Amino acid sequence: MCAAIYIVSTVTGYVLTSALLLKCPTLLHRRKRERFLSKHISHRGGAGENLENTMAAFKHAVDLGTDMLELDCHLTKDEQVVVSHDGNLKRLCGINANISDLTYAELPPYLCKLGVTFQRECFCEGGEDKRIPLLRDVFDAFPNTPINIDIKVNNDTLIKKVSELVVKYDREDLTVWGNSRNHIVKKCYKENPHIPVLFSFPRVLHLLGLFYTGLLPFMPLKEQFLEIPMPSLLTNLLMRKALFQHLTARGIQVYIWVLNDEEDFQRAFDLGATGVMTDFPTRLKEFMDRNGISKPQ
Repeated sequence: MCAAIYIVSTVTGYVLTSALLLKCPTLLHRRKRERFLSKHISHRGGAGENLENTMAAFKHAVDLGTDMLELDCHLTKDEQVVVSHDGNLKRLCGINANISDLTYAELPPYLCKLGVTFQRECFCEGGEDKRIPLLRDVFDAFPNTPINIDIKVNNDTLIKKVSELVVKYDREDLTVWGNSRNHIVKKCYKENPHIPVLFSFPRVLHLLGLFYTGLLPFMPLKEQFLEIPMPSLLTNLLMRKALFQHLTARGIQVYIWVLNDEEDFQRAFDLGATGVMTDFPTRLKEFMDRNGISKPQ
């Protein structure tokens, strides 16, 4: 009988403490400093409105007032950091060659028409700008715009060179980087712990387990950005207002990607997501303006 009472009281104490810290995490954890806040995020610069990852796409999104640019990086044969989602140029340029096997000068231009990955049967036709840009071109052109960098390959030189560029352009407070693979995120954090990192996919699964077992409020988290794909089974488990509120209270921003219609925009913001990543920055801006969703100060 005494053992049963002890077990019940212990479990009750754990549940109550977990619930309290879930709502008030700063009782245990220092809130992370939010270097910037992003509600409107342009995926690949807005791949549904301009050719993805081009300077034209980035300029259009920034002129529109986006809070953040999302882009992807690879390394050329002559060790130039370029902005491209694919490592192979077949889809983008119609040439079966890897970026890593070509010098920057040898890279071909984009095709005139590219499919929009996250929008079925949708294609974007570009204008004059079909050049694969250097990361430093983007940093030069948009010195005050937060940028979300996806390190696409497990390459120590790429990670080091991206870090060097971030430091050179004084962007440690305007950059977040990482990848879905945990070993890449670990390398990024080791290379430069001053640049905030994303949750990798294994760490998202770990976060999920911590949340549903009640352990999350007790655990420290080094990451500052959670990016969730939608729709997916994983998203249905993660899309919990209590989880978003807890992370936000700890200074961790929650982004949902890649959303391209108003129903999904609404659902994400209703659940308390910090921001939405979209291929259609104009569509998202019009939705936010119409629904009184203010830009971060």
